[in-house]
Amino acid sequence: MKRKILPKLLYADAKGNIFDHPFLCMAGMSGPEAVLPEGVELIPLPEDSRLFTIPDTPPIAWDPKQRRFITVDEVREGRRSIKVQAVSAFMAPGYMRTLLPACDYRRKKVHLPLWSYTAVGWDEESERFVVAASRVDGNENWLPRNYDDRKLDPLVRRMLGEMPGNRLLEQLARCAVDYHCFAAKNLFFRRWEAPLPTSPACNSRCLGCISLQPSDCCPSNHERIGFVPTPEEIVELALPHLLSAPEPIVSYGQGCEGDPIMQADTVAEATRRLKKGSARGTVNFNSNGSFPDRVRMLCDAGMDSMRFSMNSVREEQYNRYYRPVGYRFADVTESVRSARERGLFTMINYLVSPGVTDDPAEVEALLKFIAATGVDMIQMRNLSIDPDFYNQRMVVRGRGIGMYRLLELVKREFPRIQYGYFNRTRENFHPAGFEKGWPIP
Repeated sequence: MKRKILPKLLYADAKGNIFDHPFLCMAGMSGPEAVLPEGVELIPLPEDSRLFTIPDTPPIAWDPKQRRFITVDEVREGRRSIKVQAVSAFMAPGYMRTLLPACDYRRKKVHLPLWSYTAVGWDEESERFVVAASRVDGNENWLPRNYDDRKLDPLVRRMLGEMPGNRLLEQLARCAVDYHCFAAKNLFFRRWEAPLPTSPACNSRCLGCISLQPSDCCPSNHERIGFVPTPEEIVELALPHLLSAPEPIVSYGQGCEGDPIMQADTVAEATRRLKKGSARGTVNFNSNGSFPDRVRMLCDAGMDSMRFSMNSVREEQYNRYYRPVGYRFADVTESVRSARERGLFTMINYLVSPGVTDDPAEVEALLKFIAATGVDMIQMRNLSIDPDFYNQRMVVRGRGIGMYRLLELVKREFPRIQYGYFNRTRENFHPAGFEKGWPIP
């Protein structure tokens, strides 16, 4: 039987030009350990993905002649040698990475921006880029090609004119235009899932927070909302969306805020008014779930679904990333269980990273967590953070069992569990056929 040829190493020169190596092969990393990608986890680079360099950091490759991993500092180019740097992929939404880029992170000179980093190589046989990844959600609403900024500006101007003085609308206009937030853009396109940020405060201090970072760390992606909107401001935006948008969802708990559980009374009042004003659409709550009593109040106010964020279901690892203030991981677990017991479609926003998420101890804890809470869906969301920084903070010492093996194991133990990447409308909470496997088409 002919053995499949391994994809070739990708590297970049100092100007960012990307090349494939003539004989060195692609490697990936599980935690801090270099590994060869398995054939089952290599897929074509998804459309709408991007490639970028890891500055001044040499790649690690598999040398098939020496049959070992080597660090590639330089590559011969004619009569001279050029210094090279590693290449990474930033995938289109809906795909979960299974390996990190392989490079010598000890040589890195900068703290990497808050992106998700994926191992990528060049397949000579098919003449295309390949990544170590698995598709976990078939919803294509969130692909970049659906967000044409040429159509956005007049819609923003028109809605601002229709609702003068609405501070929440002004915040989301900035998110859509300046920060290119797809969810905010949906509000102005009047379709799909739209955001309802409410809280300038948070009781977590996440290492990878995208709206608030210490000055000596990587810069946040955007500024956090600086006020608490009134129920009237929320309803003025959200109710027309629920009444007229296709596949309408309005979601509390977005990237440009702290945690909406800190403003539970305002959120509950706005939700009661929304449910009174429309039986159409889905009202969703994204949160760290730090106050179970507030979660129960919000369930009773009329929420349709809840999504709770966590990087780990082990308290020690959770605390290292979230650094909670005034709550414990046990509170989060109780919130998940409470939402499920009250009949809400309940999801975990599982911030995944190869080597951490598929650590054998994490896998065992995840199986116990699912059994204890009855959670409906696990959203396998690629954690956007410097991989080396994260691995060090999580004290990762070795490789995991394999991200795709994690998916298979959980599905085997809990056939009802759903995988995804995005929130769902009520009509799609339990799509026909999801028991047959993943991803859901």
